[in-house]
Amino acid sequence: MSRPQHVPVLLDEVLQYLNVRPGGVIVDATVGLGGHSAEIARRLGATGRLICFDRDAQAMDLAKARLDEVRAEVGEAMPAVVFETRAFSELDSVIAPGSLDGLLADFGVSSLQLDEAQRGFSFRLDAPLDMRMDRRRGETAEQVVNREDENELADLIYEFGEERRSRAIARAIVRARPIRTTAELAGIVSAVARPMKGEKIHPATRTFQALRIRVNDELGEIRSLLAGAPSLLKPGGRLATISFHSLEDRLVKDALREAGRDRIFAVLTKKPVVADEQEQMRNPRSRSAKLRAAERLGTETGKQGAGSKYKR
Repeated sequence: MSRPQHVPVLLDEVLQYLNVRPGGVIVDATVGLGGHSAEIARRLGATGRLICFDRDAQAMDLAKARLDEVRAEVGEAMPAVVFETRAFSELDSVIAPGSLDGLLADFGVSSLQLDEAQRGFSFRLDAPLDMRMDRRRGETAEQVVNREDENELADLIYEFGEERRSRAIARAIVRARPIRTTAELAGIVSAVARPMKGEKIHPATRTFQALRIRVNDELGEIRSLLAGAPSLLKPGGRLATISFHSLEDRLVKDALREAGRDRIFAVLTKKPVVADEQEQMRNPRSRSAKLRAAERLGTETGKQGAGSKYKR
């Protein structure tokens, strides 16, 4: 399987805020194509441990290939690397409490998912409406647009897409059903949601975002990770997240603010870290990225779970 070109977003900043050191234990909760993990592995050394999660089996295969390349480069200096093809909401079922030095989560859709037509994530590429990150289970976007009633569709497009024209879009979708492909849906949305003055994004962008979030329960997954992260990190361990739209970033900002007030985390980024002009020119997808980071406070490490696969 050939690997798509992939440039990890905010790489230097991620490595800085995670404070990756030899011998550390790091989880990449969204390994994707392995860009961040490859550089983390180089810094962990032979005594370190890297645990890679992703619910997308295709992405996991490509990440394994990328980490194999790192292994070939560094030889005996390669840390132990384990791959878990599962959602990051399941972290606490396999990671021991208080065992992590760092936890990275790069939210949202990956380059692989956007650029492969058959995945059905993009209105730029005509394909069946799928949008599942884990194609082994769950409803497809086609099932959602053809089964939900008009009010439910309007609500999810408004809530998850922050689309003000959600009622008109939902009405048009219901009238046009059945809808099978990304091009069909994009055309239906574009016909009733003309670009507003000064708007640069495609009229279907917010609707596609809303469906993707709904199909993959993305916000629920993020809430689960944010709730469980403090118990998984050692005192002094770091959490770093990268968000790509306001719904994701708001969840992270609010969770870190509350954890900071409760003296669970020390927030390291008072404002989100964004890509500089040079990175944005090299990698246009970095333009909307926002990095937030925090450090675990306290002295308790929790009890090592007897069933944990990765206790030290």
